[in-house]
Amino acid sequence: MRINKYLASSGVASRRECDKLIISGKITINGKTAGLGDDVGEDDEVCLNGTPVSVKKNEYYLLNKPKGYISSVSDDKGRKTVLDLMPSNVGRIYPVGRLDYDSEGLLILTTDGELAQHLTHPSNSVPKTYLVKIEGTLTESDLNPIRSGIEIDGYVTKKSKAHIVETNKEYTKIHVTITEGKNREIRKMFAAIGKNVTLLKRIKIGELTLRGLDRGAYRKLDRQEVAYLMSL
Repeated sequence: MRINKYLASSGVASRRECDKLIISGKITINGKTAGLGDDVGEDDEVCLNGTPVSVKKNEYYLLNKPKGYISSVSDDKGRKTVLDLMPSNVGRIYPVGRLDYDSEGLLILTTDGELAQHLTHPSNSVPKTYLVKIEGTLTESDLNPIRSGIEIDGYVTKKSKAHIVETNKEYTKIHVTITEGKNREIRKMFAAIGKNVTLLKRIKIGELTLRGLDRGAYRKLDRQEVAYLMSL
């Protein structure tokens, strides 16, 4: 197994971050400084800063994140994190991607740095679908700037899919599918067309959904679901 994949599979970091650790000379194989192209066999000893690293069985969870939790392993402001919703005996799991404090819905947590890298790297364009609720009414044509790409924070968003699923005088609900994950991107997209988002819920990654999972609940992903996420 290639050394960066070995480290990522051990939960050290994403494969890209593992490359940086290798370049910095912090990784050794059988006592010798590792190189980027090195392979690791079953009998090799791999160390990070002198501490042995071994491949562990990765863990994969799907969480229905409620509002009022941050997608992080810790918070210097003392706010609740998504790990507070997980069992105390889980491994060193990390949330994949962003769901901000006021957003809710589908969140993957895993020890697998390779999967995390795959789902979040912009070049992979992994589709993520959200339920967006805005104040007031909206027409399908109003969504055209969001579909075609809209300028926020000095850049133009990628094309996205958007359609109205419910509307009345008080609010409108829209399904939006994006392939980026920039900070508060959807909220900013709607602000750019003069609309305030009152609810933001991620409902799908690819075709993986929250079906049967209550708010604040979690379940393990099975092998087929993990393979599907890697195929996106």
